[in-house]
Amino acid sequence: MQNSILYIQKLRQLLTTEYEAEVEIFREQTERMGIKRKIRRGLCWYPVSTGNSYYNSLNQLVIQIKNRNEEDTENDIEHCFEYGKPIQFFTINDNNEIKYFTHSCQVSYTDDTTMVVCLPNNQALIDIQNTDNLGVQIMFDETSYKTMFHALDEVINAKKNRLADLRDIFAGNIRPQKYSFAPSRFPWLNPSQEQAVNEVLWAKDVEVVHGPPGTGKTTTLVEAIYETLRRETQVMVCAQSNMAVDWISEKLVDHGIPVLRIGNPSRINDKMLEFTYEHKFASHPDYPELWSIRKTIRQIRENRKKGDNIHQKIARLRERADEIEMGINSSLFDECRVVACTLVGAANKILVRHKFSTLFIDEAAQALEPACWIAIRRASRVILAGDHQQLPPTIKSYNAMQQGLGITLMERIIKTQPDAVSLLKMQYRMNDEIMKFSSEWFYNGKLESSPDVKNRSILDYDTPITWIDACNTEISDNTKDIRCQNNIENNSDDKKSDELETKDYHEQFIGENHGRINKAEAELCIKKLEEYINKIGKQRYIDERLDTGIISPYKVQTQYIRSLIKKSEFLRPIRSTITVNTVDGFQGQERDIIMISMVRNNEHGQIGFLNDLRRMNVAMTRARMKLIIIGSIDTLTRHSFYKKLHEYIISL
Repeated sequence: MQNSILYIQKLRQLLTTEYEAEVEIFREQTERMGIKRKIRRGLCWYPVSTGNSYYNSLNQLVIQIKNRNEEDTENDIEHCFEYGKPIQFFTINDNNEIKYFTHSCQVSYTDDTTMVVCLPNNQALIDIQNTDNLGVQIMFDETSYKTMFHALDEVINAKKNRLADLRDIFAGNIRPQKYSFAPSRFPWLNPSQEQAVNEVLWAKDVEVVHGPPGTGKTTTLVEAIYETLRRETQVMVCAQSNMAVDWISEKLVDHGIPVLRIGNPSRINDKMLEFTYEHKFASHPDYPELWSIRKTIRQIRENRKKGDNIHQKIARLRERADEIEMGINSSLFDECRVVACTLVGAANKILVRHKFSTLFIDEAAQALEPACWIAIRRASRVILAGDHQQLPPTIKSYNAMQQGLGITLMERIIKTQPDAVSLLKMQYRMNDEIMKFSSEWFYNGKLESSPDVKNRSILDYDTPITWIDACNTEISDNTKDIRCQNNIENNSDDKKSDELETKDYHEQFIGENHGRINKAEAELCIKKLEEYINKIGKQRYIDERLDTGIISPYKVQTQYIRSLIKKSEFLRPIRSTITVNTVDGFQGQERDIIMISMVRNNEHGQIGFLNDLRRMNVAMTRARMKLIIIGSIDTLTRHSFYKKLHEYIISL
């Protein structure tokens, strides 16, 4: 039992600490970091060129921007620009002095090399189009924090309403209620999935669908939404990121459910473009009239002569435009069954007067609790889905993390209301031996493998998990594996020394943000991948459409591995089947072969990011048939988790 209001007040204080920490980090980055380093970090494009400018369907003035820096593409630099982020234009003069524009702009759409930017006014457009040596960089995003603070204030002040009830239920002060009708049968689901869907339907207040890796969490959630819509007119579906919203939206569309996607999808394809608010708005039969009125208003303003009284005329046109816009909005919401957006996007002005009987939050274990409350304000009951043993929310302030900001709403409900939790137990992704260690360590041994995947493998008699030790002495290429011993050089005779190739497998520190790289380990990773594919047979690898994922907790390591893949003649024909990314980039994905480059190799046993075992859980459970871990056994096994993991692998 806890005082729910005091808890939310403390949460607000922690969010303030996080806000101040992020502001300071951003200030240091922008003031101390040069343009070249910002480009390498994905925070900046320079130089850029401007393209077409126009008014979009929401009557926003936008301009197209093209990244002209070829090195970004050549070096696989991943930028951090995304929909809704605030940005700032700048120019560099002949003396290499940077001049920042004062205009506040926002990203409307972006891909790898192009961006559409919303501008505040025509003067901003003129300034940008008439400037040479133009660049653009990300600015600190105040909007999401302001929205979260506002939501928490509303929760704190809630009295004798549904929001206050949910606040007390989540704190454990009130037991969540359930309906008592007979369970429904879903023969296409397994027993734990079927039970979870029924628990969602029975829940009056809250339910958590806990979906470990490969257990069909999305399938279960889509089924729960579909069944809920047989009883309710409309629901809201949210997630922390645009990508997660896109993913669940696509699955709902495949299920034949009409979706209205608020906010631009992070990866626009023809299927999802059709369901975006902007596209539906512009496709509405009444839109041409609205566009014509808006164009007339702009022309009247542009052609205004001194002394003209245009206010009444513009007021009449605006009144008609508002009437049409409200009619289009009403039509779009009446037609859809699911409104989908990010948690912060739930504060969109389009949704101001809309309430929902049920809110579904996907990937809830990755969302800060304050962000969840933004959407919860619009709902009567809440269904959360995710896995708190996988990726956590990103938090910049160590103090805020230590004091509890990293505890998500989903974790809190699991702790305070354990009866409102449904665990999915059957996994359909991994070979049983890949699954077992994760099941024992993270899920109390409750997971089991579907018979269809239990013994899946690529090679006969292959060990599903291999740990290749990366240490300071590499045995010659003829040896199948690497076996490092502390006294290998001291006790070997001259003949043995001739067979050894010495390499430095120690990690290197890159940059002020604790970036780490281990080039020798990266090279070993590529070498071992080539050897394994050679064992499979390259033609068989191609014919059976196998794929590989290479994961590292350090971004700079992934970039170096990508560069090595580009140089490999052996991998050239199958390069498109190999994905290299950080742990975060692989969330929700799976591959036939997964290689993990651990990077950390030092005398002190320091492992940094690898202390977050949830990230390692994500990395290991991406593999369907083969998991290859490459890292220093001596460094890593000083931690109890990695020691147990190593012992488990040896026992196979």
